[in-house]
Amino acid sequence: MKLLVTGGAGFIGSNFVRFMLREDPDAQIVNFDKLTYAGNLDNLRECETNPRYAFVRGDIANAGQVREVLSSGGFDAIVNFAAETHVDRSIGSPSDFLNTDIFGTFCLLEAVREFAISRYIQISTDEVYGTVPVGSSTETAPLNPSNPYSASKAGGDLLVLSYFRTYRTPVLITRASNNYGPNQYPEKFIPLATTNVLDNQPIPLYGDGMQIRDWLFVEDHCRGIQTVLLQGKEGEIYNIGGDQERPNREIAELILSILDKPKELIRRVADRPGHDTRYSLDCSKLKKLGWHPTVAVEEGMRQTVTWYRDNRWWWEKIKSGEFKKYYQEHYGHRLEESTTLDEEDAR
Repeated sequence: MKLLVTGGAGFIGSNFVRFMLREDPDAQIVNFDKLTYAGNLDNLRECETNPRYAFVRGDIANAGQVREVLSSGGFDAIVNFAAETHVDRSIGSPSDFLNTDIFGTFCLLEAVREFAISRYIQISTDEVYGTVPVGSSTETAPLNPSNPYSASKAGGDLLVLSYFRTYRTPVLITRASNNYGPNQYPEKFIPLATTNVLDNQPIPLYGDGMQIRDWLFVEDHCRGIQTVLLQGKEGEIYNIGGDQERPNREIAELILSILDKPKELIRRVADRPGHDTRYSLDCSKLKKLGWHPTVAVEEGMRQTVTWYRDNRWWWEKIKSGEFKKYYQEHYGHRLEESTTLDEEDAR
C-alpha cells in the first residue's frame, strides 16, 4: 500500500507514519507537509533513511502542489492529518483554519477524483459535536461546534460527506478524542504542563479545571486509523476514543505526581471563550471491527511525561522560538491574575 500522508510532520501524523512503517513492512509513505509552526521534521528523524519513506514539502490548500505530488502515481490512499488544530489560536486568527481545514480539504477531494485514488481518510475530532453534558456522542449526533477550530473541522467533514453523496468519492471520516503522547507541540495542555513543570514553571489551568476530556494515547489512535483504512466502509464516520474520561485538573495533578512536584505549580487562570465542558465518544461502531483502546491514561501519561523529561533537545528549542512570544501574549496577563488551587478552594 502506497499512502500519501498529509500533515505527516505534525504530532498525530508523525506518530502514524512511524506506526505504519513499523507495523506494515509493505507500506510506502509519502509525507506531504507545509511545515508550519507545529510541523517538525525532528519528529521523523528515524524515518529519513527508510527507503519506504519520502518527504515532500507542500500545502494542501495549493491545488497545483497537490497534483504535483500525486502525479508520481501509484497511490492507494490519502490520509489527511493536515490541519490547523489549536482552539486558542483559532479564536485569535480564524482565517488560517478556514483555509486549511475547509479549502485544503476541498483541494484533496478534487485530487482524489482526478487521480482516482481508491481511499481517502479525513482525520477529524470529537470537538465537532460540541459539549456533551450527559451520555456519549455517536457518529450520527448533530454537529454543534463551539469555536472557529471545531467549526472549520465540521465544515471539512460536511464537505467530505457531500463528495460521497454527490460523486461517490471513496471517503471515510474518523473523529478522535483528545490525543496525547510523544512529539506533541507544547501549545497543547499536556505537553505545555509537562514542559513547564520540568522547568519549575506554573501550569496555567483554565477556569476551575473541571472540563472533562476523553484521553486517547496517540498510538491507540494510530491503530484505530489503520483499522478504518483497511476495514472501514466508504461514506461512513468512525469515532475513536480512549474510554478514559478525566478532568483537566486531574491530569495536571497526575503530571505533578509523576514528576514529584508541588501542587502549588497549578495556577488557575481566566477561562477561554466558549470553552466546552465535556467531550465523550461512543466508539462501539469501530469496536465492532476489532479495535479497542489498550493504554490506560495513568500508564500513557507516565510514558508521555518520561518522553518529555528525556527529550529536552526536542522541546527546548521549540519553546525558545515563535512559541515564546505566543505564550507570553496568551498567558502572560492571565498568570499575573492567577490563583493557586488552595487559594481558590478557600474562597
